[in-house]
This record gives sequence, structure tokens and C-alpha cells, in this order.
Amino acid sequence: MTQIIGNNKKRSKKPVLLYFFTVILFVILIAVISIKIFVDNQLQPVAIENIKEIQITIPKGASTSGIAKILKDSNLIKNELIFRIFAKYDEMDGKFKAGKYTLNNGMTQEEIMKKLVSGGIAKDSIIFTIPEGFELKQIAERLGDMGIADMKVFLELTSKVSNFSSEFEFLKEVPEDLSLEGYLYPDTYEIYIDASEKDIIRKMLSRFDKLYTDEIKSKARELNLNLNQVVTLASIIEREGRAESEREIISGVFHNRLETGMMLQSCATVQYILGERKPVLSNADTLIESPYNTYINQGLPPGPIASPGIESIKAAVTPADVDYKYFVFNEDETGTHTFSVTYEEHLKAINRIRKKK
Repeated sequence: MTQIIGNNKKRSKKPVLLYFFTVILFVILIAVISIKIFVDNQLQPVAIENIKEIQITIPKGASTSGIAKILKDSNLIKNELIFRIFAKYDEMDGKFKAGKYTLNNGMTQEEIMKKLVSGGIAKDSIIFTIPEGFELKQIAERLGDMGIADMKVFLELTSKVSNFSSEFEFLKEVPEDLSLEGYLYPDTYEIYIDASEKDIIRKMLSRFDKLYTDEIKSKARELNLNLNQVVTLASIIEREGRAESEREIISGVFHNRLETGMMLQSCATVQYILGERKPVLSNADTLIESPYNTYINQGLPPGPIASPGIESIKAAVTPADVDYKYFVFNEDETGTHTFSVTYEEHLKAINRIRKKK
């Protein structure tokens, strides 16, 4: 009887030990998975959106540890230790080359390591700025004056949407007979000194593509506006609006006119036809035969009249809920307008402004 009890005790220990080792294995498995997830995350790019180019210099004789610190301080990698470990694991330790590099925070750690091993020395670069509201010809002139691009080549390449529609999906929504007017996003850019006209155009189109978000597209659909209509209206708002606070109100005025069948009567569209920004238009100017003349044609012109900034694009799809159908520039340093609901109110506003001069 005693022997039987002893055997039972021995057998009862086995499930306990099995349970103990199962728990330990489970904990180890969880730890391994957690470490793998952590390491995988650390190897990924620092940024997924708002990708920025960053120039760094790796000095001669820099150790892998020193290079890792430079990369971390420049916000190009997430973890110095992980960089050092994988440099040894991938047999790149000691193979990184000194020099100047242009990297970006959208690169994976592996991509950065390969770049440093290949010794991709950064080329000289140049920065240029295109203000909001610039027309294609003004962009070409600025780039030409800076010696960055050949004006004639630049204008020829941007004269047809079809020249780039195979590269940019959004351009397939733009009528083929239009130029790229309005779609070269106005911003500050850094390019290599030997960048071609096509390189510059691609960079500006890429910026537009990135900023024309799903949210904007959704709001455009709610208003039954296609891409070209949004950018065309945004370009008019950009040229008409001078005060940031008034963009959505001006958008509201134009939406009200479109809904009621009124002509937009935008001076900016006539200035686009004239090729100059006359402060005061003559009656003859407003009667010029052109599909872009919103004084004699209902609705929006065929395409944009300038490059709108993101705030004007947003305003085009988020018009203010107002009853205004008219506005006139106050002709003062505030850059504001006086808005009116009726034509009679509009005429009174014009007379008040004239009397102040």
C-alpha cells in the first residue's frame, strides 16, 4: 500500500513539471516575438509621410558607432544600437565610406547602410521658391533667370498634360488639351544642380499629388466637382484672395454664382488672358473673346489660371456658408474685400471705397 502511494506522488509531479516548462516556453516565445516586432519597427523608416531630404557628412575615420550617432541625430534612423548590430550582422561594419550624402527620412535602415557602403557622394544642390499664384510662364521665367532651366524647354514640356500623364495617375483626370497650368505646386524645392527640366517638373507634380489628399477628393465629390474644376476654382481664389481669412468667403461667393447661373466675373481670369496683372480692367478688356473670360462665359474657365496653394485648394471644396454674391477690393493695406448680397449693396460699397481715395 505504501509503495502504491509513492508511485502516485511521482506520477503527480510530471504534470506539474510539464506545465512549468510549457509556461517557460510560452514566456520565451512571447519575448522572442516582442523582440522581433521591436527590431523590425526600428529598421523601418523614421517617416512615412512628409518625407524630407537630409544632407549629412561622414568624416574620414568615423567608426560605425560614430556614424550611427550622426544618423540618429539627423533623424534618419530610430536606434543606434540596432544600426551597429545589423552593420556587423550584414558584414558592412568598417565598409562605410566618408563623404557627403543626401538621404531622406523615408529610407529604411538597410537602404541607408547600402548607400553609405556605395559611397554615394551628394551632388551640389540649389534651392528655389515658387510663390503661390504664379503662372507657368512666371515659373519658367524664375527658373530661367536662376539658370536652373531653359525657359523654352520648360514651357514646351509643360504645354501638354499628356507629357506626364503616364507617370502621374491624377493627370489622367485632366483634359489632354490643357497644359500643366495649376498643377506645378508652388513651394520651396531643393534640386541637384544638374537636374533636368523634366526632373523639376516631376518634383513639383509629385508635391501636388501628395497634397491633394483623399479628404479633399471626398469633399470635391460631395460638391460634384472633378479635379480640374477644383484646381481651376482654387486658382481663381488664389489670385482674387489677398487676406487668408477671406479665402473660404470668396469661395462661397463663386459657388453661389455657379449655383445660380451667374457669371463669375473674375478680374483674375481676364488678367490671365491679357498676360499682365492690370490693377483696373477696361470695358474692352472684359469683352475679350476667350473661353477664359468669365465676364462673357458662364461657369468656370477650361482650366486653372495659376498655381494655387493648399489653402486655396481647401477653400475651393469648403466654401463658407454665406449669401454673398459680390465683392470688391477695399484698396487698402489690409488686403480685404467688402462683400455684398445684392448688386445695389455692391454698388454702394464701390462708391464708398472710391470716396475714400
